[in-house]
Amino acid sequence: MASPAPGCTARTTLHLVGPSSWTEVPATLLYDTADPFAVRVRFGGRVGAPTGGAEDGVEWMLGRDLLHAGLSHPAGAGDVRLWPARTAVDVLFLELRAPSGHALFELSRSAVADFLRETERLVPRGAESELLRVDGELLALLQGEGPDPGR
Repeated sequence: MASPAPGCTARTTLHLVGPSSWTEVPATLLYDTADPFAVRVRFGGRVGAPTGGAEDGVEWMLGRDLLHAGLSHPAGAGDVRLWPARTAVDVLFLELRAPSGHALFELSRSAVADFLRETERLVPRGAESELLRVDGELLALLQGEGPDPGR
């Protein structure tokens, strides 16, 4: 049995910005070297919960580069946008859009920056493609073998 790919996690609290108040939302940032370009944000749930289980929470997939860019200037388009606050040093805004609605969150800029530094210790920025086995997967697809989710 193959060992799981290394990764890192960070628990944090996001603040859902409502019309008249903020609601604290526990969340976990997750990074897995098997998907080196992405960071998952799990709202609620718990780390290690079985996929699809009641404790799984809701996850959004964000680009690691998007998170990095959003630390210093507005980044993203469409479903995910991230930008630093103009007046508060340690505040980022994260806006998520879905067909069912949208949500605006405040989160700690330093918590995201610290998490990204951890991911970069595992996979330096610019080295993500080296971890992907695109050539082997493409060859298998072209030879009619189909994808191998175990690789």
